[in-house]
Formats: sequence, structure tokens, C-alpha cells
Amino acid sequence: MHANKSSPVPSNKKDAGGEEDITVDLHPFIREYKGGRVERFLSSSYVEASEDAAANRGVATKDVVVDESTGVSARLFLPAAAAATGERLPVIMYVHGGSFCTESAFCRTYHNYVRSLAARAGALVVSVDYRLAPEHPVPAAYDDAWAALQWVASLSDPWLSDHADLGHMFLAGDSAGGNIIYNTAVRAASGGDHIGVDGLVIVHPYFWGVERLSSSELVWDGVAMFTPELIDRLWPFVTAGRLNKNDPRVNPLDEEIASLTCQRVLVAVAEKDTLRNRGRRLAARMRECCAWADGDEKAVTLVESEGEDHGFHLYNPLRATSKVLMESIVQFINQRTSLPLPAALLPELHELHAYGGKKMDPCCLPILGVPTRPYMDVFGYGVAMKASSVPKGMTRTSCLHGGQGRRASKTRYGLSLGYAIRLNNKTNTRFSLSATATPGTCVSHNFI
Repeated sequence: MHANKSSPVPSNKKDAGGEEDITVDLHPFIREYKGGRVERFLSSSYVEASEDAAANRGVATKDVVVDESTGVSARLFLPAAAAATGERLPVIMYVHGGSFCTESAFCRTYHNYVRSLAARAGALVVSVDYRLAPEHPVPAAYDDAWAALQWVASLSDPWLSDHADLGHMFLAGDSAGGNIIYNTAVRAASGGDHIGVDGLVIVHPYFWGVERLSSSELVWDGVAMFTPELIDRLWPFVTAGRLNKNDPRVNPLDEEIASLTCQRVLVAVAEKDTLRNRGRRLAARMRECCAWADGDEKAVTLVESEGEDHGFHLYNPLRATSKVLMESIVQFINQRTSLPLPAALLPELHELHAYGGKKMDPCCLPILGVPTRPYMDVFGYGVAMKASSVPKGMTRTSCLHGGQGRRASKTRYGLSLGYAIRLNNKTNTRFSLSATATPGTCVSHNFI
């Protein structure tokens, strides 16, 4: 079922000192050795699927083969309570992150996250296990996601035929997965298969380009999890050097953005993520270019998690910011009011120009501001990533903090949800919904 995740047989070629020669070093993601052996660092343990919902926090799961010719597979998540109502369920095709070269739909990180998403949204989720680079260079991942979307639309599985509402179908993904589902939506819009996609959920997407949008894309700030240098080297590696950094699949064209036929999009970014301005620009261009977004302030939702970095919701799902992000996605899927952003609160295109030695113009930012506890990594590799993605000769001296622009407090656990406008280093919050909890308690629903 997941043989496609395996690496070539090691060649065992070593240098004179008994160590294998490293040909590509993209730690903390992956390392490739002379002879073809691949070592993946960003991973979590495999989790078995189980159709016993009672033993799996109310969600039945099973694995299926999507494409026999490539071995591409998927894990289905069916929330028992929602299925028991007899009503058709929203369908979410989820594509995991991992820089196109690590992770799996069957690993603990994504199994737990997608199970929670299925339960909270009351949706049938198809989590795609696509082929990884470098064994299968991009665009293999795009082809696999497209095959999976066609498979979902065919309703060939009984869970889909019995429970799925294809009129309420979403594509969702994080990091590289956010890139993949965007490109899948573009392909669906231009193809003749007439596969309808209601909306997109694009979380911390991996997009890049030759031009730089801000100083943070030029020089590492000493805080962000990923350095610009690491991101620069990733795309040539996962594409085997066949696609340049301005390829439309990694640096979207306005014409392709305008071609999208979905009706709604949620883009989530993290304030400290090196990739944040790529996500913000994508949201702004969608509002500018897509006919379905014209005049509809709820068509494009941009969510920014203040004080957080790339993939924080996966590494610690119990953080208050993780819960708020999950709730915003759940509300978006279920068409309830989900942080509707007036057009003025999205960055204008001119505010996201290529960086030319000056700071970007200040603009209105939608903020999910949550005073947070010190960073805790329940999956065991988030901190390792932050510690290891540092250029040689530099030392990381800062840690991750959150809150309204202040250092994390051990006693301040208030939760504010709203839109913040940053002007002159001051923050004014509008439409805020606040709650206060005593230390050690949560103000959001429990993460399943």
C-alpha cells in the first residue's frame, strides 16, 4: 500500500573514511548519498487504518489503491456520527505536506490531523499518499493528485457512493500539499472532465520564485524555521532540475489563477513563516483575478496566525492557535461565517511587489492573535527542524513566541479572534471575539 515511499537499495559506497558521500544535503528534510540512497528525516510512525470508529475516536478509516499502475493510494476517513444522520457529507481531498519528498498520508502526524478534520467538519476525507521525490520527481505528485481527484469523482468506493456529496467537494493541503491542490484545481478548471470543486483550503503553501517579495526572502532573520537558502535549493532537487523557479506550478500566473472555477478559497499563513508572503500574494491575486471573487468579500479568506511558524498546527495540535485555525477551516467547509474578510483587509497587489531594498508598504493584516504558552512539540521533530535549518556559521538564539507582538507569558491565556490592523507599531482589533481562561485550561473545543 505504501511501497512508493521506499528508497532505492543502498549502494553502500563509502569514502576512505568509511562514510558515504553526501551528494545532496537538505536537512532537516532529506539527504541523498552517492549511489542513490535517500535518508528522510521529517517523518513520523506509520498508523494502521481501522474501520472500527469506536476505537478511532469516532472516525472509521480504510486504505484504498487509487491507481494500480503507479501504486498511488489513499486513506479514507468517515466520521461515524455524521454518517449516521443519513445525509450526504462534504468531501475533502487532502494532500499532505513534506516538501514533495517526505511524509505520508499513513503517518501519525497526518493520520491524527486528518482524523480530527473529518470529525470536526463532519466530512468524508480522502487523504492522498502520492509518490515522493527524488525517486519520483515532480510533476509525479501533481499527476497522482489528479488521478486521486478523478477517482474520488468516480464514486467507485462504497463509502463515497453511499455518503459523499460531490456538490460540496473541497481540495485541501498544507505546505507542498497546498501547492499541489492549487495546481490540481487549475487542472480541473482547464480539463474536460467537468469535475466540480466547491472550494480550496490552502495552508502555509509552498510557492516561490526568482524575485523576492520581502527582505525575509533574501536573508534569514534568525527566527524562521526555514532559511531562504534551503527553500531555494528544494525546488531544483524535487524536480530533478527540470523545472525552474519561475515555473507556473511554483510561481502561479495570473491567467491560471483567473481560470479557477471554485467558488471559495481559504488561504492560511503563519506570521513567522519565510513563505508567508507567497500565500498572502496568492490570496490577493485571487481576489483581483477571479471573476467569482469580484464583489464577494467572503470569496477569499486569508487567515494569518500571529507569532507562529510553518506547520505549527501539525507539530502541536493542542496549541490555542492550532485550535483556532482548525475551527476556521471547519467553519469554511460548512459554509458558516468563517472570518469574512472585507476586501480592504487583504493585501493589495502593489503592496506585495518584488523587494527592492526597501521595506514592504504597511498593509492591513487579518490576524488570529493568541497569547500562547511556550512552544511544545508533541510529535518530536518540529523543534529539530527549527534547530537544524540554520546556515553554517550561524547560531539560533531565539525561540518561538506568540501573542499580540509580545513575548509569551506563563499566566496570560486570553484568546482574541478578529482582524488586526498594524499601524505605527500599534495594534487595533476590530470585530473581536475574546474569551479568557484560567492557566492550564483551553478556551477552544478539544482537538480530537
